[in-house]
Formats: sequence, C-alpha cells, structure tokens
Amino acid sequence: MVRGWTLNEFLAVSRNGGMTAASPRPEGEPAGSSAALFDALPDAVLVVAGDGVIAQANAAAERLFGYGRPQLVGQDHRMLLAEGYRSGFDRLFASLRTENGDSAAAQTPFESYGLRSDGTEFHGEVACSLLDSDGGPCLVASVRPTFHRQEADAELREAMSLLSATLESTADGILVVGIDGNIAGINEQFTKMWGIPRELMATGDDAAVMNHVLGLLSHPESFVDKVNELYAHPAAESHDILEFRDGRTFERYSRPQRVGNVVVGRVWSFRDVTPRRRAQEQARQAMADLAEQAEQLRAMAFQDPLTGLANRKLFHDQLSEALHGGGRAAVDVLLLDLDDFKEVNDILGHAAGDQMLVEVARRLRACVRPDDTVARLGGDEFVVLLTGATDAESVAERIVQSLNVPVWIEGSMLRPSLSLGIASLCEDAVAASELLRRADVAMYAAKAAGKNRYMRFQPAMMTALVQRTDMEAGLRLAVDNDQISVSYQPVVSPRLGEVIQFEALARWERDGRNVPPSQFIPTAERSGLISVVGLQMMRESFIQLGPWLSTDAGRSLAVNVSGVQLRDCDFAGSVLGMAGSHGMDPRQLVLEVTESVFFDADEHVISQLASLRSAGVRVALDDFGTGYSSLGRLQDLPVDAVKIDQSFVSMVRTGAEKLPILSSMINMAHSLGLGVTAEGIETSAQAAYLTDLQCDALQGYLFSVPESEAGLEQAISRSTAALEALEGLRLRR
Repeated sequence: MVRGWTLNEFLAVSRNGGMTAASPRPEGEPAGSSAALFDALPDAVLVVAGDGVIAQANAAAERLFGYGRPQLVGQDHRMLLAEGYRSGFDRLFASLRTENGDSAAAQTPFESYGLRSDGTEFHGEVACSLLDSDGGPCLVASVRPTFHRQEADAELREAMSLLSATLESTADGILVVGIDGNIAGINEQFTKMWGIPRELMATGDDAAVMNHVLGLLSHPESFVDKVNELYAHPAAESHDILEFRDGRTFERYSRPQRVGNVVVGRVWSFRDVTPRRRAQEQARQAMADLAEQAEQLRAMAFQDPLTGLANRKLFHDQLSEALHGGGRAAVDVLLLDLDDFKEVNDILGHAAGDQMLVEVARRLRACVRPDDTVARLGGDEFVVLLTGATDAESVAERIVQSLNVPVWIEGSMLRPSLSLGIASLCEDAVAASELLRRADVAMYAAKAAGKNRYMRFQPAMMTALVQRTDMEAGLRLAVDNDQISVSYQPVVSPRLGEVIQFEALARWERDGRNVPPSQFIPTAERSGLISVVGLQMMRESFIQLGPWLSTDAGRSLAVNVSGVQLRDCDFAGSVLGMAGSHGMDPRQLVLEVTESVFFDADEHVISQLASLRSAGVRVALDDFGTGYSSLGRLQDLPVDAVKIDQSFVSMVRTGAEKLPILSSMINMAHSLGLGVTAEGIETSAQAAYLTDLQCDALQGYLFSVPESEAGLEQAISRSTAALEALEGLRLRR
C-alpha cells in the first residue's frame, strides 16, 4: 500500500499552484502531470489540514466514499469515518508530530471503518504520514478497503476452523513443539490424556508442563532419551510405547513439522491404547490358558487326576496292546475294589476318602514293577496289568498285605480292606473287555467270600454271576406277586419276664426253598426293590400283629429300614399314613437302622427320621459297635435305643468273663437315656451275664426262632419258659 504522498510530490503540486487559494483550477484538484499521478493512485488519498478539514482528495477517494471532489474538499474529515472512529484525529496528528522529532514520520498502518455517502460502512486499512506545506503541517491519509482480504480471511478462517475441528475431534492427543523446544500448540485431547491442569498450561511454562508429564510415566528417563534423540536428528520419525504408573499405555508417534523443505518443529501424536493392550494381554492370557488346558486335557485323557495313575482309557489301550502282541508273554489282570469304602466317605467325608484313594494308589504302585500298569477305573476301583509276570498270585498277596497296613486319616486310624479278582490270558483268545469282565467276576466272588482277599477267576464264578442275575429277576417277580412273607422273632424283657416286642423279618420262599435274607436283601437294595419290599412287610406286620399290639401300649413292633428307603422323600409320610389306616399307634413302631445312615450325604435321611420321631416312632441303632464311629459319637445320633451286635454277645461263653466293653456300652447308653437290646442270645450264660449288666431287652434263639403269624403263640410260650429258666438260674447262683 502507498502510505501517502512524498514531500517532493506535494511540493510539486504546490509549485503548480495545487494548494494556493489563487489557483484558477477547481478547488482540491492538483495541476498537470502531478494531478494525473495523484488520481492514478489505486488507494484513496486524503490530505487533511491541521484543523481536520480535507484539503485534497484523489479520484480513488471519490470512488471509495461516493462523494465528488467538490463535496469532499473543505469538509471535516470526520464525515468519512464511522461512529466510534471519529475522535482520534488530534491524537494521531500529535503523535506523528512528536514521533522521533521527525516531521515526515509515518505511523504503522491501522484498521478503521469508513462511511460512504449512502450511509454504508466499510472496513479499511489506513496509513498516515505528515506533510509540511506553506500552510503548516498536513496529514496525508492513504485508505485501502479490505474487501478482498475479508474474503481471503474468511477462507483462511474456514480452513483454520476445519483444521481445529479435525484436531479437536481426533482421539489422539496432539502436541506441536517448535524447533526451539517451546510448545507451539496442543489440542484439548492432549491435556485430557495427560491430565494437565488448565492453569498450568496458561502459565506458558513449558518446563513445568514437562515435569508434570514425566511424573506420570513409569520410565521417564526413556521418554527424555527419545526426545533428545529426535531433536538431535530433526528429520527422523519414531513410534514407541509409553507405560504409565497408573497402568495406562500410550502409543507415541513423532514426525518433523516442515514448511516447504525446512524443519520448523516436531509434531507429537499420543494415542491411548490401554483397552487394546489389555484386550491383547487378555487374549494372550486366554491363549496361554487354553494351551495349559489343552495340556491338562491331554494328560487327563490318559491319567487319573486324583491319584496320577493311568485312567481307564490308557489301561484298555495297554491291555489291547499286550493281548495283540507278537510274543507269548503272560498277561494278568488284577481288578480290586475297596471294601466298605462308602462308609469312609459317609463318616469322615469325601476329602478323607480322597486321601485314602491316593494312599491306596501309592501302595499299589509300590507292589508292582515299574513297567507294570496300575490304573484307577473310577471310584474305589483299581486295576493292575501284569505282562510277563511269573506269579500273579504273589503280586495279589503282596497287594492285600500292603493295603492291610493301617493308615491315619483326619485323626482316625483306618485299615483299608479290598477284594481282588485275577484273570489271566490262557489258551483261548479273549478280547480285552472279556478279560476285564472275568477279573470283575472274580473280584465279586472274593467280596462274597468274606472280603479282604483275592480269588482267581474260575468258570464256576460266571455261574454265580448268572445266579445273582437270576435272583434279581426272581425277586422282582416275587415282589410283583406279593410273595415276600414276614416272620417274627420275639424280644423279651428280663425285668418284666415277658415278650415286649417282635422284630419283623423278611422271608422269601422260591421254588419250595427258603432264600436266606443275607442273599436277597442285598439284591433288593442293589436293584432298588427294597422300598417296595419294606412297605409290603410293614403293611403285613401291622395287620398280623395288630391284635397283639392293641392289648398293651407297652408292646412294640421293630422293622429294619435301610438307607435306600430313607432317601425316599415320601417314606415318612407313607409309613405314618399306613399306620393310621391300620389303627397302628406310631409310638409302638420301632425302626432299626444301621449307623451308616446317619452319615449319608443325602439330607433327606435325617429329615425322614426327624419327621417319624416327632410323630412318636422310635429309632434303634442296629449292629451297634461294628461301624467306623466311636462310642463317643453315640450322644450325637438321633436314636432312642441301641442293639448290641451279636459279635460282642458271642464273647460271653461261660459267664465268668470280664468284658468291660459290654458294661461300658450298656452304661454309656443308659447315661444317654437310651434303651439297650442285646441280640444273638443263644445260651443261658449269655442271657444271665447281660441281665446282670442291666441290659433292658434280649433277643435270640435261646428264646425263640423267627415264627410266622401262625407260630406267634408258640414263640411267646417258648420265650416265657426261657425267661423262667433264666430267673431260676440267676437265683441259684
């Protein structure tokens, strides 16, 4: 922009009479070539006298302000200024005169608003300088409208707005640092990501901002080293990871900032990748877990997880391989099952049971050669595969003896017992499953023979298995046809000298032969028929003993009940409903249960007994003294009486023995308010001995064998006679 007329130009105009009052030219118009030059200027030029009156104006001024030159010259300059910009002439004039004492001084261009003749305003840029003339100093003002700049500025503002919006909308934090190391710019995301307080940014203290940033990092020295490295190589680019003390993770990108080919600074971009890194870490951990699980699954495919022995699959694979091997080496399978293992779980808990299984596995492994296979098939069932052994029976004997050694578990001393079956490959070729089945048959034969022993498979054992299967089928048919009958054995009171109770005992006559209860009752329990058999017995007993019970409220009926029956949720309701329908007083019913039912994991067992006892039914603990529990646990059991097992009674032979265990059992039961019955009484000496110990009731063949309904009177008569003989014996002593 032309800031104003030069002194020489205006002197030339003056010499041509441009500023003399006597000039014949129109007022405010320069002469000759000077006038042409003055009017050719693209910017509007005004010469303003010291009193603020316009002395000269060029053609551009006429066009800009919309006035003719005669309308401008001689007028106050304020008519050309918009409201608010009219009061600065005196200050501007004075400042130009005093600035550096130079009368030709010029002021830096400034912006102002002009006023056209039609009343519209426009934005312009004004440059001023002083001009000495004959009439005194004048102010030369050059005015340039900024219409073109406004359009360019608008485009620039739009571009800057777009750039700003882009920077502020990105998820990355942006930091621009000049080549001098000072912060040139940031976006809002940067301050949020780094948690930089606004007041700290407002200070402009770049060092303080850097200290704040370094205080957040886990490894600030690495951050500084990377910055120094990049500023030592201004054209370099980088990408690295920043770890924060609070667990966050940022990716850091850096590129040089260029203007043309000149590096003027550096742009840093920070991206919070914490969720992604965590997801990646979780994915890596998941993959590691999957790999570990896959390894565990591979191990589980061939290994028992509790004992570490081979599992069923690995055993079958190795057995098949041994049977199909090219050689003629001996192949022996030893299948074993722990005797009464369920009671360990019921009484001491499954954790103790697991400890016993682990110990059994250890002992088994110690009994065989390293190349022999020991596997756990499941539960308490183990199997040993011997290949090339010369004497399988010796190994079996060693196993039985090893497991018979007591083991301490949960403070209790237990003596594991097992039943073991041996099956060997002989002349006839058999499949692996058949050889294992033969060992299983031999194992059950050992269990049936008294447990805690081993037996080798014999073809006759298969016959026994067939017989057991046949017995179950026959028992089902007998139950369906109501062929299970009841016999009754009397229980006497030495103090009263009479029969006070009958115990109901199941009887089954099949094809003209009596099947012992010891054979068909376990079959009934295994097959689930025991519940039906028990209810049939109870109903028949209520009917047949009803008349005898009704004559004396002190008389009672005892019925054996298994844990299988008690696990039936409807058992208590069925018993009480049946008693009510047959006129049976529940207080005259005694249910005999074994000790193991109180340690059953099924909560229905205890709840069933509680419901029955609350209705008046009494509970007697049968076979007392033979279970795993101690006498001290008797006080915790919900029972009303105990029945001393005949194995203790048989210890009395002459009646002169000192048997403190019997007296202790009876005294403890009495101290707990429990009645005591001794079963298995076969001699007068046993009856007298127990009577002297204040045993409440006696039961056994001495008094009567079990009789059907037709023989009840005979049973009562025999019992009464035996009681009289017992009393006489005691009086004679």
